[in-house]
Amino acid sequence: MIGGLRALGWHVEALPLGDPHADRDAKARALSLLRSVPHDTPLVIDGLAFGILPDEAEALSRERAIIALVHHPLALETGLDAAQQAALRDSETRSLKAARAVIVSSPATAEELVRDFGVARSKITVVVPGTDRAPLAAPRAHDGIVRLVSVGSLVPRKGHDVLIKALAALRALPWRLDIAGGDRLDPGHANLLRDMVATEGLGGRVTLRGALSAADLDALYAQADVFVLATRYEGYGMAFAEATVRGLPIVATGAGAVAQTIAPGTGLLYDPFDTEGFGDGLRRMIGDADLRARCAAASRDAAHGFPDWEATAALFAKAVENATPKIPADEDAS
Repeated sequence: MIGGLRALGWHVEALPLGDPHADRDAKARALSLLRSVPHDTPLVIDGLAFGILPDEAEALSRERAIIALVHHPLALETGLDAAQQAALRDSETRSLKAARAVIVSSPATAEELVRDFGVARSKITVVVPGTDRAPLAAPRAHDGIVRLVSVGSLVPRKGHDVLIKALAALRALPWRLDIAGGDRLDPGHANLLRDMVATEGLGGRVTLRGALSAADLDALYAQADVFVLATRYEGYGMAFAEATVRGLPIVATGAGAVAQTIAPGTGLLYDPFDTEGFGDGLRRMIGDADLRARCAAASRDAAHGFPDWEATAALFAKAVENATPKIPADEDAS
């Protein structure tokens, strides 16, 4: 997004807010940094920080316009207990109330903010992320192995544990799985996944590749037959869009915006709690070359429906401009 805005002639500066989760001092430093931004400069705060800064957001809102960028509500992250969910829901509700405008990545997230967080619909603009155009997954010599690829950080919400367990029950079928995703956000969960692979005896069939460069990720997609992801929730689902533009068939679970991002006919989608159905979908896709071909064709057709970053940046810029108060000419001159 930053690159797209700069291509439009915007000067964009990313402010390092540190870790506002840390303590009161960290939040005070974040507020001080945000206050250093001139009032005639649009201020967009990423929801990952904004949602846990309600006091700071309220203080800033009395001084200037704030624009919140929400990927998905923090309270919907997997693994939170009831108390944590309630605290985050209250915190984010207060923060969003202080925002002049809210930019979200999908219609599903917009509906959730209106329904569950009390955000006025008039404050929300949906700006779907851009998707870089990419070569289609390349034809390959058929050696009988169906190559599966999954992309997502090694955190509970991405459901890699569900995927590994489902594939363990299909060990009689010819498949290989590569998972691309960093392990720094939740090292404990990443270790759990490594232990699962070892315990299930899948070390020769499942590879955790870690965080990949763009070039290495392109190469991984290029040799894949099917994209698989048992995510529990997505505010958009960038990996699904990337798989679609590469013409890959999809087997997935997911709530939130997943059903909006995965185009009809491109794959098999299941409720995140339907692990049995997801496992059956994997079995069908691995075992049925005709099904893979039909879904791949649908993905190639659907790829044209995703915006590129140039179009997305233009919509984002318009949303920011609409939410930024205009400085009167005489005041600006003074």
